[in-house]
Amino acid sequence: MHETTPWPGVKEWHRPLLLVAAATAPFVVISLAGIVLDDRVLVGAPIWFKPFKFAVSIVIYAVTWSWLVAYLPRHRLVRWSAAVIAASLAIEYVIIVGQVVRGRQSHFNVATPLDAVLWATMATSIALLWLANLVVAVFLMRRQIGGRPLTWAVRAGTVISLFGMGVAFMMTRPTAAQRDSLRDGGFAGIIGGHSVGVVDGGPIMPVTGWNTAGGDLRVTHFIGIHALQVLPLLAILLSLLAGRVPLLGAETVRTRLVLVASAGYAGLTGLTLWQALRGQPLIRPDELTLVVAGVLLGLVVAGAVTVIGAGWAASPGRPGRQPRL
Repeated sequence: MHETTPWPGVKEWHRPLLLVAAATAPFVVISLAGIVLDDRVLVGAPIWFKPFKFAVSIVIYAVTWSWLVAYLPRHRLVRWSAAVIAASLAIEYVIIVGQVVRGRQSHFNVATPLDAVLWATMATSIALLWLANLVVAVFLMRRQIGGRPLTWAVRAGTVISLFGMGVAFMMTRPTAAQRDSLRDGGFAGIIGGHSVGVVDGGPIMPVTGWNTAGGDLRVTHFIGIHALQVLPLLAILLSLLAGRVPLLGAETVRTRLVLVASAGYAGLTGLTLWQALRGQPLIRPDELTLVVAGVLLGLVVAGAVTVIGAGWAASPGRPGRQPRL
């Protein structure tokens, strides 16, 4: 029988991160109102679309880390790293909203001295955010978070999330066209971008805003970051279903299913990055991408079937099987 650590009360959650989530939450509504009432367009999308997406993401991300930090020892390094995560999220969002009010692009913008300072501040906060996440992740890898299924879901989610967050650094590199413009004097003030094979600001998907004309690194960035919510939620769902599905009552079965799902999620994250780097929109994959996606899906399904089959075979209640004493 494996030890299960108690679920921490809300009072034990990291308060600065909860404060950031609480302060950002109203901007979900404010940004939606901005999308409806403000007809300005920036980089091919409604100007308040980015604050809306970031508000939703920051609230979810800050609440998740606030909960996870409650499981960790009250080590000074943990406290400071969690505080850096909170401060970095706050700084980034304040600049995003401030630039929207000014009608200016926040990311990659060095067109004026003020724009350059704000972008440098954002870039620094993003780098500090990643490093702080890495520090806390090291502590998480050594802790039990609930039972084994949730523990492994958090561990896998943390690693994939770090990878997804790291994709942001790839967006800061100047494109070939931008390097050429620096040489020929046609520089437009933007260094970096999220699109591959096309310029930012082209046709986009509804809701997500991802590019539909070329590759978009934000797909991997989004999918990777939110592994930290998807995989733990899967572990929690399997635990809730355990009362209705006898096979899931075995912790070993739930743990193995979480590991299979984690491997599949990691594969999906890598697949979307590979697709984006080849200049393909998410919604228009080529035959090779579809084949690889099919193989990945087949492996995940096969892994899940194998786990379920092994669990059923080992079940004491299976007909014709004598229970172990």
